Order: sequence, then C-alpha cells, then structure tokens
Amino acid sequence: MPQPALLAHDLVRNLGGRRVLDGISLTASPGHRIGLIGENGAGKSTLLRVLAGVDEPDAGRVTRPADLGFLHQEMPYDADSTIAAVLHEALRETREVLAELDRLGEELARVPEDDPGHRELLDAYGKRLEQAQHREAWDAGRRAALVLDGLGLGAFDQDRTLGSLSGGQRGRLALAALLVRRPSALLLDEPTNHLDDGAAAFLEEQIRGLPGAVVVAGHDRAFLDAVCTDLIDLDPAVEGPVRYGGNYSAYLAWKRAERERWERRYAEEQEELAQLTHAVGVTAHRVAPDRGRTDNEKMGYDRRAGRVQNQISRRVRNAARRLEELERTQVGEPPRPLRFEAGELAARSEEGPRPLVSLHDVRVPGRLAPVGLEVAVTDRLLVTGGNGAGKSTLLAVLAGRLPADGELDRRRGLTVGLLTQDTVFERADRTVRDTYEMSLGPARAEKVPLDSLGLLHRADLDKPVGRLSVGQRRRLALALLVAHPPQLLLLDEPTNHLSPALCDELEAALGPGPGAIVVASHDRWLRRRWQGREYRLER
Repeated sequence: MPQPALLAHDLVRNLGGRRVLDGISLTASPGHRIGLIGENGAGKSTLLRVLAGVDEPDAGRVTRPADLGFLHQEMPYDADSTIAAVLHEALRETREVLAELDRLGEELARVPEDDPGHRELLDAYGKRLEQAQHREAWDAGRRAALVLDGLGLGAFDQDRTLGSLSGGQRGRLALAALLVRRPSALLLDEPTNHLDDGAAAFLEEQIRGLPGAVVVAGHDRAFLDAVCTDLIDLDPAVEGPVRYGGNYSAYLAWKRAERERWERRYAEEQEELAQLTHAVGVTAHRVAPDRGRTDNEKMGYDRRAGRVQNQISRRVRNAARRLEELERTQVGEPPRPLRFEAGELAARSEEGPRPLVSLHDVRVPGRLAPVGLEVAVTDRLLVTGGNGAGKSTLLAVLAGRLPADGELDRRRGLTVGLLTQDTVFERADRTVRDTYEMSLGPARAEKVPLDSLGLLHRADLDKPVGRLSVGQRRRLALALLVAHPPQLLLLDEPTNHLSPALCDELEAALGPGPGAIVVASHDRWLRRRWQGREYRLER
C-alpha cells in the first residue's frame, strides 16, 4: 500500500516576538528518514510541533497523513494511566481496522456478486486489507511484546501507573506506543534520551524498518548516523536552512566547510564594499565640476579634459552601480556560534587521604542495589548501567537528596551541585536573567555574567523561563551550577537535549581539573572518549 508523504510549504512561526521558523519547506517521502540539526532554540521542536499539527503556523501549510505519530520531549499521558491503558490506546486503530475488515467480510458473504453494491464492498474490503497488512495487524500483540522487551519494559507489570515510573521509563513507554502503532509518518523529538545501548540499537532497527516517512530531532550522533537518509540544518546559513543528503559524519565535514565559505564570502564582500565606497566618494570629489584645476593640471587640460572626464565618469558610474548591487545582495554576517566558556566546573577541596564521599553497602530498596564507592577530591567518575540500574538514584544519594540504607560518610561542609534530568524552575514567568541573578545572588551573577558562559544567546535572556525549550532550560540549570562551582559536581545525563557542538565542548570541559565530577550517562560518544574512572551499576 503506497504510503503518503509529509509535506510542508513556506512555514512561518513566531514565538515571543521572535521568528523561529522563517519560510521552512520540507518534503518527507516514504522511506526517507530526515534528521533535524541545530542549536537549542533553532526551531527543531517548533518545526515538529507544526508538522504534527500540535501548533498552527503563522503562515504556510502542512499536508500530513491522517495517522501521523508524534513523540514529544515531555510525556503526553496522565500520571494515573497504566501501561496497559497506553498500549490499549496504541492498538486501538489496529483493532478498529480488523473489526471493520471482519464486518466487510461478513457483508461480502451476504451480498451476491451480481449485486450493484458488491463492487463497492469489495473495494472497501481491499483498502482495509491493505491497511491491516501495513500495520501487521494480525501480529500486533506479539509485536507489542517485542517492542516492550526491546525498550527494556518487558518485565513491568502492565497495571503499573505512569506516576510510578521514572522519567526515562515513561519516555520509553511513549516511544513503544508509537512503534506499536506503526503510523504512516513518524515525528520523533530526542528519541534516544532515555535509552541504553541495547534499546538504542533496537530503536534504530525498528526505525529503519518503517515504510513511511520519519522526521527526527536529536543530538545523538550515533543514532543520526545509523538511521538518517537526509539532514536539515536549521542553524543560520547564507541561503537559509539547508537539506543535506548523507550521513551525519559527512554532514559535519560539510558544515565546517560551509561555515568557512560563508565567513570568507562575508569578509570579501565587506572589503569590496569599503573599496567601492571609497572609490566612488574620492573619484566623484576629484571630478566635481566646481573644483579648480592645479597648475600641473592646467597644461594640456583643454586637449585632454573631455576624454579624461568621460573615462572617470564612466568608472564612477560603474563603481556606483556595483556598490548599489552589492549593498542589495550582500550576505549577512555569520552569527557568532555559542561556545561553552565556563572555567573550572568544580571547586578545589583540601587535599588529603580522606575522600569527599564514601559509600559502604549503601542501597535504596527497589531502586539501587548495594554500592561500595569512594569519590576522591579530584575524581572524574563515569557511572554507567542499563535503564533501571539506579544511576539517577545514586547521584541523588551522593547529593544528599535521597535517604539510603547503609553507611555514607561525607566531608563536613562539602558543597554539592546536581544537574537532574528533569529541569523545573519554581517561577515560570520569571525571566532567564532574573532567575539567574536571584538564584546566585547579585554579586555572584555580576562576577560571572550569564552571557559570558556561552550557554544561552543574549536574545533569550529576557524570556520567561517557561518559554524556553527543554534544552535551553537544561543550559540554564548547567549555568547556575558552573557559575558557582561546587566541590562535587553531579551530572545526570548532561548531554540530553544539548546540541552536538555543545556536547563536544562540555565533554572537553570534564577533563582533569580541581574538584570532583561524577557523570551518569548513556551517551555512546561520551563514554567512548571518557578518560577517568568508570563505575558500572548492575540491576
């Protein structure tokens, strides 16, 4: 059964007085898997919401399949819903197709072939049969169990409520529901944020096997390499958003070359503009009709005057025309990309044999198996393990935010900072700038200005925090930590929702230095380059 395409034409979307989408067009044909690339706030999530019909564009139009599926960054289900209820809803359309197929089959059996309505019934039956085959409807139950297992949810009691699940588990359940549905087009916003290696590999296989169009916004470079057939760069470029056919690694090389071409063209045009402006002004002054001739010019002037005047006037006119054309068509200045410019991420502690924190047989029933661990004053520790192994729980215990059984010893006066996965600010109406200043205090905020950290654009500092994207809120939370570094910095999945460029810069900043840093991460790229210790949790 031919799958419909997802089409967008000349989309415009304004948010908070800023044009986030400016004339975006997109064609996602069946079998194409398009990755959206760009800094946080570039419009990736906004574009997905417009494509999904969750938000309406201010201009432009979208043509979408009726059974489009959309994975939000945030869980779209109520906390009281059960796993069984989510799966039941995911399979509702498939059950309706099968029920309609049965009904049409019964009608066909009753209506004689020579009846005028038989052909119409047969056509309707054929269409439903194609839909059932596309959805693999007769195998839906087995497929649902396979998807739950593949995403690490197979052992869960289906009567469990979503409120009893972790944020990562709820995200995986939302993803499972979409895969079970098998929609004609699929929109995914950061789909691998809560997946371990096995689940990520399973998702990659499932996405590659979908016959319809897929559009995915993500920072996971390994995932984009594995599934995408095309990439669209939403960061500022000379000709606007660029669609690139190829894998992510090749795209990065192309992106660097394109940036260099843009910077070179801008510099050359600015130099030419300056030369033309000077030439037009100076030459026009030299041939001004009321300017008196010098003694050197008087000799032979009458004989040559007409010819020289015409030549100079022609050059002035040509230069003026070129100046006018260049002023009209010149490229804009390449915007300065964000660069993470924080200094030391953790503060120095007094040296000595005693660790900052030591854990002996520390456990949280049902969430964290017994742990024995010491964190030294300049430690760089990577905590790994499958989903549900207790990585976030361990960081919460280290931070003193969660009580635990066992023996835990912490240095007196130790300062600890924790970047959690779910970033929430008490006052959503307060601006970024005010939130930063009130959290740190005026003196510290003045000493370490927010815009000096390279985490948020200046244009975003006066936005209410409630209007920031998920990634921008995480950047603000990270800024609050590094602006006043703790002696022990705990980072829970720090690369989630961050752009690839910022991920690289953050990883570089996690290298040797004062203070101790503990990172819990599933990020395959970060783990491959980690230079410190590793502690793996088992379920």
